[in-house]
Amino acid sequence: MRSFDKRCVVITGAAGGLGQALVAAFLQAGARVLALDCNAQALASLRQTTTLHGSDTTPALMTMVCDITQPQDCTAAIAQAVALWGGVDVLVNNAGISHRSLFEDTDPAVLRRVMEVNFFGTMHMTHAALPQLLARRGVVAALSSVAGYAPLLGRTGYCASKHALHGFFDTLRTEVQERGVQVTLICPSFIATGIGAAALGASGAAATSPRTTTGGESSPHDIAQRILAALAQGKTQLLPDRTSRLAWWVSRLAPGFYARAMRRRVRAEFEK
Repeated sequence: MRSFDKRCVVITGAAGGLGQALVAAFLQAGARVLALDCNAQALASLRQTTTLHGSDTTPALMTMVCDITQPQDCTAAIAQAVALWGGVDVLVNNAGISHRSLFEDTDPAVLRRVMEVNFFGTMHMTHAALPQLLARRGVVAALSSVAGYAPLLGRTGYCASKHALHGFFDTLRTEVQERGVQVTLICPSFIATGIGAAALGASGAAATSPRTTTGGESSPHDIAQRILAALAQGKTQLLPDRTSRLAWWVSRLAPGFYARAMRRRVRAEFEK
């Protein structure tokens, strides 16, 4: 069982709903956390509302504005963690965006933006952190989704970005596992965070159609606790809720049935 006590944990997208819950969970486990987000105001709010531990000389929580689509920002963030705590033991790639629009109606720039954040941003941060993780036999985790292994109507770019994460991290695991680095993919269904409300629409502006959910929304706190446990236990994949587990099995055993059921459930979002 892996312990996070006094370990350095870097979390991207830390000011969002799940990000805040992950910060709290790792701090409670005794970790030292570098919380990264592109939203400076939200990071300031995170610091104000988070119970801090540590001391003035060795703080348990530091925040830093970071745009993961910029490789230099990722390099600077890892350098900051090394300067503060001597290295990086865990990287949680949590930052991500979504979109809701049929592909035929969507500006391709929207899909490019989703890929830039969800896939390439995660790749940049992982590349920056990997030397530290190899040296310290650490953990790299990525927040994927049910959309990483099954189709989801009106989210072609989002699904593509999450499928890409699976190909990338499953292959990275074959390169680094024997060198002591744990690679974990986390695939929740619906979480009660702001990602749905912030989804991009067809033009790149905020989506206006209501989001359809299946099986209810999990709380960020519950998902964060399950992620922490999975990383401590050395799991390579986590399906943290009933809907994600059901979708995993049905999409594999009966993909045609899954696609039909998903279309019936979601298509009302896009009926004109």
